[in-house]
Amino acid sequence: MTSPMVSICKFVGTISLGLLTGISASLSTTALPALLTLPTAVTARSTHTYLSSKTRLLSSYLRHITTFTLFSAYLLSPRRFRHPYLLYTSIFAFVSGPGVDYAVAFREGKNEQRALLDLEAQGDDVNGEQVRHAVERMKFTEAVRAGISGVAFAMGVVGIWGDGA
Repeated sequence: MTSPMVSICKFVGTISLGLLTGISASLSTTALPALLTLPTAVTARSTHTYLSSKTRLLSSYLRHITTFTLFSAYLLSPRRFRHPYLLYTSIFAFVSGPGVDYAVAFREGKNEQRALLDLEAQGDDVNGEQVRHAVERMKFTEAVRAGISGVAFAMGVVGIWGDGA
């Protein structure tokens, strides 16, 4: 039988992973497409900048909490109750951040943060097509991130359910 600390770590990790999945999914399906309907490119750019910075911060916190708690649950579990789904889920949660950023930057050949800085440096002379491209790039990135963290969340839920059976 596992200790209460391990059970709490599993529960907190799975909940934070679900929140991380929800943030990425709602960004890619609701918030980012709404940016494209704003009346001016300046407004869309400033909203995109704000949304990017706040999302990056919150996602980073949730990703680190998830990785730490699930990996801790794996390490703290007795050897006969040490299930590899905890390790796999924590790896998937961690990879959903920098791994996705690296893959998208490699695919497009341009770093998203550098493009965002170039967009901010334009001042009031904002090119609407560049804003649209930045929003669509972030939408794609968040959709991939939601897919990877969604797979990790499903593994976590199935794993917790299997632990209780």
